[in-house]
Amino acid sequence: MTYTQRIIEQVKAKDGGQPEFIQAVTEVLASIEPLIEAHPEYEKAGLLERIVEPERVIMFRVPWQDDNGGVHVNRGFRIQFNSAIGPYKGGLRLHPSVNLSILKFLGFEQVFKNALTTLPMGGGKGGSDFDPKGKSDAEVMRFCQSFMSELYRHIGLDTDVPAGDIGTGAREIGYLFGQYKRLRNEWGGVLTGKGLSYGGSLARTQATGYGLVYLVQEHLACKGDSFEGKTVCISGSGNVAIYAAEKAQQLGATVVTLSDSTGWIHAPQGVDIEAIKQVKEVERGRISDYAKRVEGVEYHDGRGVWAIPCDIALPCATQNELLIDDAKALVANGASIVAEGANMPTTLDATAYLQGNGIVFFPGKAANAGGVATSGLEMSQNSERLSWTFEEVDAKLAGIMKSIYHAADDAAREYGHEGDYVAGANIAGFKKVAESMMAQGIV
Repeated sequence: MTYTQRIIEQVKAKDGGQPEFIQAVTEVLASIEPLIEAHPEYEKAGLLERIVEPERVIMFRVPWQDDNGGVHVNRGFRIQFNSAIGPYKGGLRLHPSVNLSILKFLGFEQVFKNALTTLPMGGGKGGSDFDPKGKSDAEVMRFCQSFMSELYRHIGLDTDVPAGDIGTGAREIGYLFGQYKRLRNEWGGVLTGKGLSYGGSLARTQATGYGLVYLVQEHLACKGDSFEGKTVCISGSGNVAIYAAEKAQQLGATVVTLSDSTGWIHAPQGVDIEAIKQVKEVERGRISDYAKRVEGVEYHDGRGVWAIPCDIALPCATQNELLIDDAKALVANGASIVAEGANMPTTLDATAYLQGNGIVFFPGKAANAGGVATSGLEMSQNSERLSWTFEEVDAKLAGIMKSIYHAADDAAREYGHEGDYVAGANIAGFKKVAESMMAQGIV
């Protein structure tokens, strides 16, 4: 049994009730064996044993009061996974599905994603099983203030800089930041995704979706191709999906699908970006509302996005949404590229099927790193007390995504996995973290 296999088995034994975390560890460690074999000193230093264990897991209760005076208690988390290359950095997810396994999986992925950006950021993740949907602004504010009343003890500019995530948008970040500032009596860029009037960065809303498209664009350019004339299927209809669709269509593609938790749409003539922004960002409506007001759009309940023929598929909704049958449909319908806009939206067997059938596959830790990269750029602007233009941030984002593509491509070639961007991204990200941990001793 190899060193990596032994650690995978140890994680399964120790964290058997955490399937999402086990999935993430298996995916990373299985693909970096050539790197581990080339560095026997890693085993001697217990590197893998340390890297799969969070540096700190914080769990706490979050009591809050609704508008009718009722008291509710949610569970709050912050997983501070690895700080070898910088302060912990990762989002706060507010969603009923949040649990320890999901956050450990996201935090583990975040470590290597952040390393790929080349910015000095460690990996972390947090959140709560609180659901902001259907809550009034006052209820969300009270929850956020209660959540931050505990979290503030564990974060800081040089310690841990959380960001937004699913369920945590500009409204929630504003309430969290206000409470942090109130408790600490200081203004600092300790949260990213802030409003533009108090330290936020231009292009942050667009960053993950744009970055996803920039990475695929660089791959296409290296092959003498482009988005021009391509048909693109996208799942989700949040920030990532909307702005991936916007940028893909700006580059000449036709985006024909979007979805939400209730259903999905097929728009053969292309998605109307301004109309979908109105429904999802302004009205906070459902994808079915968009279908009712735009001609030529078909709405379907449930799942089905990946049954539509396309050249490029961009899963941008949530983890484990693209299943083996979806992968088979994409292959059968002639897709050539799948790039993850969400965090691990493709199951391991679906990923293997896609790669085994010649589809170019870009994992989320590389393809959706644009959001955290721009969060890092927001941190830089806050530290310098500067505000860059949209064009400046967008140009830096495009440069970072190009560098991520080439880092993954080069690592894959170096370790005998040419064209395997899962292995390439894992090796490139892991290598930087491993070198930093080795330099800092057994800590």
